[in-house]
Amino acid sequence: MADHDGAAAVRPLTLAWVNRHLDIGERVVKTEALHGGITAEMRRVTVARQDGGTRDLVLRTFVDAEHAEDWLNRERGALALLAGSGVPAPGLVSVDHRAAHCEYPSLLMTHLAGRTVLEDEGVEARVPLLARQLVAIHAVRPAPAERPPGYVTLTTADTVVTPKGADEATWAAAIDVIRRPAPPCEGRFLHRDFHPGNVLFDVPPPGPASLRITGVVDWAAASWGPADLDVAHCCTNLALLHGPAWGERFAEAYEEAGGVLAAAASERLYWQVRDALAFSEEVQQASQPWRGAGRTELTQRIVKERLAAYVTALMDAPG
Repeated sequence: MADHDGAAAVRPLTLAWVNRHLDIGERVVKTEALHGGITAEMRRVTVARQDGGTRDLVLRTFVDAEHAEDWLNRERGALALLAGSGVPAPGLVSVDHRAAHCEYPSLLMTHLAGRTVLEDEGVEARVPLLARQLVAIHAVRPAPAERPPGYVTLTTADTVVTPKGADEATWAAAIDVIRRPAPPCEGRFLHRDFHPGNVLFDVPPPGPASLRITGVVDWAAASWGPADLDVAHCCTNLALLHGPAWGERFAEAYEEAGGVLAAAASERLYWQVRDALAFSEEVQQASQPWRGAGRTELTQRIVKERLAAYVTALMDAPG
């Protein structure tokens, strides 16, 4: 087996587990690290078929991850639920959530074509596509027994990190917003980490061909909760990637695509501010994959400045 990127190959027990889930006559011929993941090792596994062709799988491995079992169970449930739904998600092959067979908890799934697109150019065309895709995800209606676990928010008013140079009064007011209890909401099936880094596009050559989404990946945080939470998370990511105005624009695009958000402005603000403040604790973790994908100008300083500007815009918006 060749290891294309020169990094450590798939671990022996894990490789044996992968092989047990291949069709008769198939064999692994190459592995390649996939970049961009924050919490797990991601590898593309190329499999030679009996007919002389190849197919690709994706192996997700959690090393030293405290919540690996929960995340893999969430992803397993989400991928099973989405099969045949019309949402372009990977197909589940197998999961070893307790590392009974592999060195570490792992999940094997099909590989989707396409690539992430993070550059500023063309964002105005991608935002409506992202919004329509998220509306389609929220339209999935699992039976009560198939619903994923409830959403989790780890940020508290006491853990928020106010960026250097941010308006102290504005951030104090924003922190006060999340001191209140979460608004009542109607539950929806959530991706819970929906943003451009987890969406694959088929980018056409110049000409009349249209841009389209080919896949939505990383379902390890799939949850049951308010649609506003998924929308707010994508808003914050867009604001930090492309500028604060794009965060505000995504919420509008979601409604234009038929999505329904909380009726009261104060409730919408709660979810938007809660997600934005969560980023204050993980600027380095969030921005490093963007720089690795070519957005080298998105230094921690720039991202913190955009976050401060976005929170200010949220707090200044008419309510």
